[in-house]
Amino acid sequence: MTNQSTEPRTENSSIPPLSLDIGPFWELRKGSGPLIGVALHAGHNLRSEIVPLLVIDEETRFREEDPYSDYWTPVCGTQILTLRSRFEVDLNRSRDQAVYQTPADSWGVKIWSEPPSRSIVKSSLAEHDRFYAMLKRELNEIQQRSGHFVILDFHSYNHRRQGAASAPADPELNPEINIGTGSMKRENWSGVVDGFINTLGSADFLGRKLDVRENVNFKGRYLAQFVHHHFPDHGCVLAIEVKKFFMDEWSGLADTRQVVALREIFRLGATEINNQLGSR
Repeated sequence: MTNQSTEPRTENSSIPPLSLDIGPFWELRKGSGPLIGVALHAGHNLRSEIVPLLVIDEETRFREEDPYSDYWTPVCGTQILTLRSRFEVDLNRSRDQAVYQTPADSWGVKIWSEPPSRSIVKSSLAEHDRFYAMLKRELNEIQQRSGHFVILDFHSYNHRRQGAASAPADPELNPEINIGTGSMKRENWSGVVDGFINTLGSADFLGRKLDVRENVNFKGRYLAQFVHHHFPDHGCVLAIEVKKFFMDEWSGLADTRQVVALREIFRLGATEINNQLGSR
């Protein structure tokens, strides 16, 4: 789902209508500066040949996507948004794991009525290849222009997996915002990482402070690994996992005030990153 409106969707049926229009997999919005906002799992659409093979229902699929994460990317000059679902191909997994095959690949959720054909998998992996070719090209341009860059890799995660009425997952092991830095040369980016985490954790969030920690339950996956491999000294990815405290993960309804407030927190963090980069 890509939110084109000024506010997140909060109507009673918050799951967006499924589009089978075979449009682009992603949208690149070029801008200025060294910050890139990415929402890899914001998409919900599917190409038509996949839909008849699915047994996963719309509600479950939406719950396992990252709705509203695309609302936060405008804090960066450049944005990359996915328009199609991670259940077509997951751009945050390596190529050999990017098309879910069994429930073990997808949180125990059965996806397919029958295994996808080789031609379907080939078409899905072609999108993965095109995406990373585009990303490498764009990052090369930004590096040449700015010397360095930082990607804010926005995600959200479930914390009531046992049901809507279940107790939330242990907050000690599930911070409200987890910053994944597991694949970077952290010593090269300590000012950026520490400044971002401290800014988010110290800012006022609707009258309280957020629990923001590093590498507690997520360390970043393939996007971060790809960038840190190809741009080890010039590129930094902060893999941002926001616990779905800002929404009901079972109904899909979001609390608009919290989604908007999170964007303002991330805007402060982006300003701090620009300050840190300016002092390098």
